[in-house]
Amino acid sequence: MKKRIILGLIVGLVGLHCGFSQDNNPQIFKAKVEDDATGLAMQSVHVVNLNEINGTTTDINGEFELMTKVQDTLYFSYIGYKPLKVAVTNDMIRFGNAVFQMTELAFALEEVILQPYRLTGYLDIDVRNSPTNEVQRYSIAGLPNLGYESGGSSLRNIARSFRSIFDPLDLMYSTFSRKSKEMRKLNKMREDDNIRNLLSIKFDRQVLMQFLNLQPGEIDEVLGNCNYSEVFIKEANDLQILEAMSKCYEEYRILSM
Repeated sequence: MKKRIILGLIVGLVGLHCGFSQDNNPQIFKAKVEDDATGLAMQSVHVVNLNEINGTTTDINGEFELMTKVQDTLYFSYIGYKPLKVAVTNDMIRFGNAVFQMTELAFALEEVILQPYRLTGYLDIDVRNSPTNEVQRYSIAGLPNLGYESGGSSLRNIARSFRSIFDPLDLMYSTFSRKSKEMRKLNKMREDDNIRNLLSIKFDRQVLMQFLNLQPGEIDEVLGNCNYSEVFIKEANDLQILEAMSKCYEEYRILSM
């Protein structure tokens, strides 16, 4: 009798361990995305796993498949809709019939101000009169970055740029040493085509902040410490920002060895 009880306990513990291990191994997760108001399927919604650093998009039926595990966080993004962040549960993976709904954003139209710049129709004249980006870039041999942006051609900006080149640790250490775990995700993000495609059409930094666990304004701080100009920080898309942060972090790693 005692042997049967002990054997039963062993079998139960083994089954519990196997079930726990299975739940914590990445599995294919299937689900669907719909419009909250209409209930219609949403195609081309970007879905990224913030833990596994991978992503995909929904098909014509609003369905997607993605490698996930229990307690991973999924981030849904679609232009004109409020982003959605969901923690994966055991039941979601087990039953595979989860449906997520996204809510459309309401935008208020703002006043449009026309700039006093007119085209004459003559290419030579229009090219000379068109606004130009006067940001200056400088580089140093041995570092992988293509250059540093000074923000202008004044002596003060140039001097600030070269101080960052020759003594960058003071500027970068405070930023990257606190975020080393998150910054190691940069290369994984760059290698995933779905994530790259998503970032290439976004300018709001929301996905980057979710992946890197950064607060609003910290991305500007990172790039500012790496001496990227305000023009670049303001106008670059999220993929360009990702590349800039990745190069800056690689320089930090080289110089901190």
